[in-house]
Amino acid sequence: MEVREISELRPAERSALFERDAGVDAVRSDVADIVARVREEGDVAVREFSREFDDVEVGNLDVTADAERAYDEIDDEVRDAIERAAANVREFHERQVPEDWRDDFGADDAPGRRELGRRFRPLDRVGVYAPGGTAAYPSSVLMGVVPAKVAGVEHVAVATPPAAEINPVTLSAIHVAEADAVYSVGGAQAIAALAYGTETVDRVQKVVGPGNRWVTAAKAEVRGDVDIDFLAGPSEVLVVADETATPEYVAADLVAQAEHDPNASVVAVTDDEATAEAVAAAVDEQVAGRAREETIRAALDNDASGVFLARSMPEAVLFAEEYAAEHLSIQADDDEALLDRIDSAGSVFLGPHTPVAAGDYASGTNHVLPTNGGARRYGGLSVDTFLRSTTVQRLDRDALEDLSSTITTLAEAEGLEGHAESVRRRFD
Repeated sequence: MEVREISELRPAERSALFERDAGVDAVRSDVADIVARVREEGDVAVREFSREFDDVEVGNLDVTADAERAYDEIDDEVRDAIERAAANVREFHERQVPEDWRDDFGADDAPGRRELGRRFRPLDRVGVYAPGGTAAYPSSVLMGVVPAKVAGVEHVAVATPPAAEINPVTLSAIHVAEADAVYSVGGAQAIAALAYGTETVDRVQKVVGPGNRWVTAAKAEVRGDVDIDFLAGPSEVLVVADETATPEYVAADLVAQAEHDPNASVVAVTDDEATAEAVAAAVDEQVAGRAREETIRAALDNDASGVFLARSMPEAVLFAEEYAAEHLSIQADDDEALLDRIDSAGSVFLGPHTPVAAGDYASGTNHVLPTNGGARRYGGLSVDTFLRSTTVQRLDRDALEDLSSTITTLAEAEGLEGHAESVRRRFD
């Protein structure tokens, strides 16, 4: 990889780094047609698109029973790994479950009782998309299904691309996560099927999960008719390192994310020139001979990837905040102090022994995270994603009387006479 200085980046180079694009615009029109046909024709359209895009003749779209069989048949070591990862994800997300509450409000000497509160209820039906294609992602199953079940969602369905044989590890993860239904359908047609329902696929209230640009474009197309988590692009990692970082570790995290997708963005920034050069050299050394070398090299050559030299650590911090990475790794002597100065990141990995892969699979945090700078505005998948909140209030007569002049004055200022009258009538 080439080392570049932040201070010398041209406008076009900065744009490539900080205005990353999921690439959905190129397929929006085609996706709109796919979604419309699935909505109108149901299973017939789903099967036709499976033949066209996946080169698979799908028999039964509902493969729920296959998940339990796969769990019984996979290697014991893999099964144990899935079980442990699921347990860690479940434990972390159980800590996120909010409690209903109701309290008295107002000053101690205020007349009457004004009781206000908030309650939380899960969605009824959720769809989780589990990518397939060039790699199987059982971990994405756990990250989508487990938080939904922890939130209390009654029916969680998983859609995963069809194949001559769906990856048994993915199916096993679906079983361990306790999904209620599994559908053999992928791509934009899967999102449409979950959003609108077909003869086989039950309609859901919300669709979550990562996918390629076709999946992302489909989520954009159905948004409004069904809720979604967010529009995610290719994977990203930004490593902030100082002179104490181990270049081989930094390089390993860059290469790991690069193997996801040729459009992945992998970046390291440091204020130490020797570290920058060593990271770039270590990346080149680690890529050779990898099974997904072609994909990795394409990602490393991406305009949004590179090793960058800052004039100081404050400049590196500003770079990281502006980048707003999906995954932020801080490998530096005072990592906590640096973290306090960076607000925008999907998930943060502190220290030399916290590789991003830990969060991808087994530490317990969720790996479905905002990309393309989305971390400036929202966070990743969590229990909150699957909950609805409702406010609750109760006022006695004295409390309403205490508020009545405030209510009626504001209502009349807005020209809403009925609002004011609804209060006055209770005292006439």
